[in-house]
Amino acid sequence: MSPVLLLSALVMGLLGSTHCVVMCGGVVAMTCSGLPLAPRRRLATQMPYVLGYNAGRVASYTIAGAGAGALGTTLQSFGAVEQTGLGLRLAAGLVMVGVGLYLAGFSRAFRWAERAGEPLWRHIAPLARRLVPVRTPAHAVALGLLWGWMPCGLVYAALAAAVTSGSAVGGAATMAAFGVGTLPTLITMGSAAGLVTRLARRPRVRMAAALAVGAFGVLQIGHVGAAWASGGGVATHACCAHAAPPVAGR
Repeated sequence: MSPVLLLSALVMGLLGSTHCVVMCGGVVAMTCSGLPLAPRRRLATQMPYVLGYNAGRVASYTIAGAGAGALGTTLQSFGAVEQTGLGLRLAAGLVMVGVGLYLAGFSRAFRWAERAGEPLWRHIAPLARRLVPVRTPAHAVALGLLWGWMPCGLVYAALAAAVTSGSAVGGAATMAAFGVGTLPTLITMGSAAGLVTRLARRPRVRMAAALAVGAFGVLQIGHVGAAWASGGGVATHACCAHAAPPVAGR
């Protein structure tokens, strides 16, 4: 499991969580506004509900990450492990760059990815609505578990990175790190929903989030290019050495 991958996922979640405010912030606000009057009066009594919702959401990301990591391992088993792994990393980098452009509003190409998750979401959304208004912290956890499957380009970018982790455990850890990175912003949503939402909708803030995701994609592509260039140089040298063996007597 690569510490660099975990750190990248954490920072991507932290810097990209302004997009999560637009996608999930309304749910957090609804979770708090739907509480009985007594818990709503103080921040301390709201926190078990906000923490429960976010714990459920991160748990869903972790489960999805385990599946993504297992998928990556399966794909690598069909061919040369090193070459397939580099191919997966390249694909993940391209997805991150594409999602960054999508978040910045420069491209709608990755809207299809969110649409691809909509059939599943249509089955999950009615279950989530039944939990509103939220009456107990346990209901908040259940709501978070369901809402974690909402179609989201940023989550898909993180899942693309999880595919390259090399194992189900690595994929789960990658998505858990991503989820933890989103916590500061989304937990703040519970107590300052209006302020955080207005900040998240500002073009400069959304552009910063898009640049963060795209930068990780470029970094991933750069690492793959460097690895392939190094491997290609070695292969070329070996080939030439085989083609021109030393001649005795010279």
